[in-house]
Amino acid sequence: MPEMINLENQNQKVGVKRMKRHSLRIDMTPMVDLGFLLISFFVMTVQMSKPYETKFNMPRDGIVTKLQNSAALNVILGNNREVWYYHGDWKDAKQKNQIFKTSFSYKHGLSDIIREKQIQLDHNPLIREGRKDLTILIKPSGNSNYTGIIDVLDEITINDVKCYALVKITEEEKTFLKEHQYRSVRDIF
Repeated sequence: MPEMINLENQNQKVGVKRMKRHSLRIDMTPMVDLGFLLISFFVMTVQMSKPYETKFNMPRDGIVTKLQNSAALNVILGNNREVWYYHGDWKDAKQKNQIFKTSFSYKHGLSDIIREKQIQLDHNPLIREGRKDLTILIKPSGNSNYTGIIDVLDEITINDVKCYALVKITEEEKTFLKEHQYRSVRDIF
């Protein structure tokens, strides 16, 4: 053995050192930790972003439920997020010209109208349970979109309304929407 070492030393030139080559060793532990963190992050975000179903119970066909006019709030959804409302019966509201247009804004919008109706029902001696008797009838037109219905349902949930229903729009209400849509387009031009 000592002779071999001497032979190797003789082949080297004087004053020139050779670099020692070390084997490369990579520690994969931090990479594995990062991989597990990313996997757990994606699993959590997928669980959080699942679509939520709105539970909406529809009544069975059968006996028609009578509703007090003073406890009813009708919401008609038009196109372009138009919201029309009236209290009670359509014929009475039409005769008294009490069909109003509103929006989804918090102030002076549908939410404000629901709160005002609840206060009226609380102070009405003819209504047994006050604001609990409020019934909102949602009437989407053929031009309304799903977002409008969800926005109305959100306002109902925010204002803690217990009784609401999705109802078909009547022909008179459709005609009213067409007339007012035509007027608004004509007024623009």
